[in-house]
Amino acid sequence: MSLSCGIVGLPNVGKSTIFNALTRSAAAAAANYPFCTIDPNVGVVPVPDKRLEALTKIFESQRIVPATTEFIDIAGLVRGASKGEGLGNAFLSHIRATDAIAMVVRCFDDGDVIHVEGAPDPQRDVEIVSLEMALADLATLERHIPKLERSIRADAKLAPRMDACRSLQQALERGEPARRFSAGSLEREVAHEIGLLTVKPLMFVANVDEAQLAAPGPMVETLRALAAAEGSKIVVLSGKIEAELAGLPAEEAQAFLDELGAHESGLGRMAVAAYDLLGLTTFLTAGEKETRAWPIRKGTKAPQAAGVIHSDIERGFIRAEIASYEDLVRLGSLEAVRSAGLLRSEGKDYVMQEGDVVTFRFNV
Repeated sequence: MSLSCGIVGLPNVGKSTIFNALTRSAAAAAANYPFCTIDPNVGVVPVPDKRLEALTKIFESQRIVPATTEFIDIAGLVRGASKGEGLGNAFLSHIRATDAIAMVVRCFDDGDVIHVEGAPDPQRDVEIVSLEMALADLATLERHIPKLERSIRADAKLAPRMDACRSLQQALERGEPARRFSAGSLEREVAHEIGLLTVKPLMFVANVDEAQLAAPGPMVETLRALAAAEGSKIVVLSGKIEAELAGLPAEEAQAFLDELGAHESGLGRMAVAAYDLLGLTTFLTAGEKETRAWPIRKGTKAPQAAGVIHSDIERGFIRAEIASYEDLVRLGSLEAVRSAGLLRSEGKDYVMQEGDVVTFRFNV
């Protein structure tokens, strides 16, 4: 399943530094001037999951295959991007191609790092990026509405879609994103169909200096309040520290994190948050060959989950044999779980749950 999260924000807030650390590569330029990233860079990042190591020991698996999140590093937006300022039009189209948005906001002062607006101000910086996406959405609606009017003249049943477009238009003019409409509403459906940017799930990434890792300052608190008002997640990390960690062996990186009092990588938390933002959940398979995490949409039923592994398994689906991860760790083997009567047999209507350890039975 390929779903992507676009990394957006003003120029020079740390997007490419964070992306480089995420992907453990120098694929994206990280320079001290705007527009150093012109084409979007794509990186596939493993989602940390300690369950995989435990299952690998139980099943003596030869390898681990984690779930992944795809991140796209998108060059900075500036005021007027929706009207073509900077390289805005191209960048807005790159955002449109993603499934969710991670907005990086700089929350530290540094005279050696240029800020396109003069100095960091999380509220203003979030408003600039949000406004440019809203203006781009209004322009999309202005182009879509005349086409819809012509379609309605041929098919009056489409009239409710015009009402939805007007509602979206009014909300955007009030400064409200399309994601504020309830899931399942016609407004959300239309917004997705025509590619509105502000309907995409959003999380904030506060890029801080080392001192704020232990004690976040007022800029982070401002961003927390904005995230709470938006109903969004926030991840606090230091792009500079994460870049240093990315170049260290795993044991040294962990020792460095412990020394900082962080204990876990901010990038790991970012990957997990993005995974959740994309509406994904995980089922697990384990055996001698491999232990693997499989990403699926929340609410996916067992046959469709089987189809993520192979379409033949979905077509020939008989049942899903499911063990609890906790039971496996406690009892030490699948046979012990079976002997204890704790191995469940689920049919075609079963909705997969986070962390199900599954064996699919199917006709060839």
